[in-house]
Amino acid sequence: MEILFFMPFSNFNDFLKSLNAHSLFDSSITSNDYISLDLSIHNTALHKVDISSSKDLEQFIFNHIKTNNTKVAYGGYLEKRGIYQRSDYFNKQNSEEARNIHLGLDLWVEANTPIFAPIDGTIHSFKNNTNHGDYGPTLILKHVINNHTFYTLYGHLSLASIANKNVGVEVKQGEQIATLGTAEVNGDYPPHLHFQVIKDIQDYKGDYPGVCSQLDLEFYEENCPDPNLLLKL
Repeated sequence: MEILFFMPFSNFNDFLKSLNAHSLFDSSITSNDYISLDLSIHNTALHKVDISSSKDLEQFIFNHIKTNNTKVAYGGYLEKRGIYQRSDYFNKQNSEEARNIHLGLDLWVEANTPIFAPIDGTIHSFKNNTNHGDYGPTLILKHVINNHTFYTLYGHLSLASIANKNVGVEVKQGEQIATLGTAEVNGDYPPHLHFQVIKDIQDYKGDYPGVCSQLDLEFYEENCPDPNLLLKL
C-alpha cells in the first residue's frame, strides 16, 4: 500500500495560494465581471468626491462599475485611505496612530447580494459592530485545513445574516452564509463586502481590526495576508 505524506508549505501565503476557493458570489457573477478600484489617497479622481457622504462615494464606485461594464469593483488591501477621516472611530490626534491602512479586500456590489463560503469551516463568531464607519453585521469563520488554523471575516452584512446563527456550526464550501447590507446598517458605506484573512484571531469575537495605523502595520501585514491569495481575482 502506498503511504502519502503531507508536505508542509514553506509559508502560509503559499498554503493560501494552493487552496481552490469557491467564489464569494454566485455563478451569475463571472471572472469577467470584476474591475479593480483604487480608493487610496493617491487616486486624484477622489478629490472631486465628497468621501464623507456614503451616497456620493456610492455614486463614484458604481459609476466606475457601470463604465467598465462589470458587476463588482474590488481592491483595497494595504491601501492607505482618506475615507476613514470622517469617523472618530479611526482618528487619533497623533497622525501616526490614525487608522487608515486597509487590511482586507473590499468587493463593492449591490446590496442584498448573496455571499458564499469560499472554503469549508465552522462559525467562529458574529456580531453587529455599530460604531460609525465600523463593519455593521459581521461573521467570522474558522478553518482548519492541513494542520493550518486560520479565520475569514465577512463585514458589512445585512442584519438577517447574523440572525439565528450558532457558534460551532459547520459551513460547507459554496454554502450561502450571508447577504450584503445597505448603508443604513453596514457602518454607513456603499454596499460592499469586507473580506479578510486572519491567522491569529487573538481574543476577538465577531470583530477584528480591518484598518490599522502605520505604527501597527508590520504586525497586521503578517497576521492578515492578502485575501486575494485565496480568491485569485
